Amino acid sequence: MKIFVAGASGVIGRLLLPQLVQAGHDVIGMTRKEEQRQAIEKTGAKAILADVFDREQIMKILDEVKPNVVIHQLTSLSQGSSSENACIRIEGTRNLVDAAKQAKVQKIIAQSISWAYEPGTTPATEETALDIHASMPRKTTINGVLSLEEAVKEIPTHVILRYGTLYGPATWYARNGDMAKKIMKKEIKATDGVSSFVHVEDAAHVAFMALDWPTGTYNIVDDEPAKGIDWLPVYAKVIGAPVPDTQSGANSWERGASNQKVKNKNGWTLQYPTWRTGFSTS
Repeated sequence: MKIFVAGASGVIGRLLLPQLVQAGHDVIGMTRKEEQRQAIEKTGAKAILADVFDREQIMKILDEVKPNVVIHQLTSLSQGSSSENACIRIEGTRNLVDAAKQAKVQKIIAQSISWAYEPGTTPATEETALDIHASMPRKTTINGVLSLEEAVKEIPTHVILRYGTLYGPATWYARNGDMAKKIMKKEIKATDGVSSFVHVEDAAHVAFMALDWPTGTYNIVDDEPAKGIDWLPVYAKVIGAPVPDTQSGANSWERGASNQKVKNKNGWTLQYPTWRTGFSTS
């Protein structure tokens, strides 16, 4: 198949490209950074420099490439700005989907998140409503997710991957990542809020496997949703950080997510079923 990967130089994209190439696919990786071109080409994929906000450019590129599948892994996380990331989810996705429709693309696989659900006390399933009544600043993130997912559903076959918090090499939780630095400085407190994690290698492999999955929305998280008072001390010990301070309470939406649907329906198995062992790879 001919596969177009938007966000090919991101933390997931860079692990995904080699899997696609090794499987014999014709892979085109898009990045907006010239310095990432060589890394993309080293995987055996073709590299295209483009800006997803340039609507005419994206329309032209996909019309020329005419891929069978588009994989949407675009994010803007380097500055930690929720508004920038929401902008990519809204405007960038709109441009990418419209270009895919014009090129008659039949399938899209898209990155979403698993912490956008409404408040609750148990891990959210894919049937749980998104947190549409959230207040600012969380509402910015929710609006971006809603817009992305609604647009993606316009493609005949669509797979939406609601990833948990990514950890592992090149993520915020890498030993030199932003979260690690904050935890070393004791800037993060352990709370009762529940998170669901997924190792970046599992996240990339899922995007590869989703080529064969039917239309659907899936939580891509590990087997163990956990309170901050449980996971943060384990992570801190792994990276050699001081024991974190604790703080009672949690945001009502910090509930984690269930992966039972994707495991039961698509037979997904994780290389890293729990953060307890996966953190050591960061």
